[in-house]
Amino acid sequence: MEDALGAASGTGSERSPLPLRHATRALVRCALQTMRLLARRGIQQPREHLGARISFADGTVGIVYRETVIVRAPPDSPAVLVVGFRLHCVRGESAHRLFRFESQLNTILFAGFPGLISKLWLRHDEHNYYRGFYEWDGADLAVDYVRALWWALALVSDRQSIHYAVLPGVNRNAVLADPISIDTDLSASPGGWWRPVAITSASGMLDVQADNPFRRES
Repeated sequence: MEDALGAASGTGSERSPLPLRHATRALVRCALQTMRLLARRGIQQPREHLGARISFADGTVGIVYRETVIVRAPPDSPAVLVVGFRLHCVRGESAHRLFRFESQLNTILFAGFPGLISKLWLRHDEHNYYRGFYEWDGADLAVDYVRALWWALALVSDRQSIHYAVLPGVNRNAVLADPISIDTDLSASPGGWWRPVAITSASGMLDVQADNPFRRES
């Protein structure tokens, strides 16, 4: 199988998706661990970054609409992971709003993977491109995750649009505080879709309820 994942990574060249049977087992293990985390309230959804605008080197902007944090010890080997994809057959703001609402259910596909620390969920940009902005404890574990995740994304996305970048040795808060501090050797990734260049905090909290398509207007 040819590589279907594009990556800028300090851990090596891009990696192909895991064989389907291995990815399925990894996703099932993740789902079981997610249930355990939920049972002991080990998953939180802070609001401090909601509405933040992250500008990327390709000229696009992603807006944070949700944050997921795992309650755990600080990382020994922090790494940032950026995953991008474009949904197929999703057009118009109403359809994107519905996806953002139902995407809460997708937490079961990632929260239980080993090494996960946090995820910022970014809205689609000007080219309908979604991103997840993660922090992991271990760059290799981040790559293992995205190689399994590919199969889930492939069900709803243009497969050629699924890309990832792993930035080892940095933590998420440092990148958010000073995005241009990222090692410039990684800037060769085509288009710079993964590389944050500026972060603008929201002037106020994002109205999360606006992402609920079943909300009744007053």
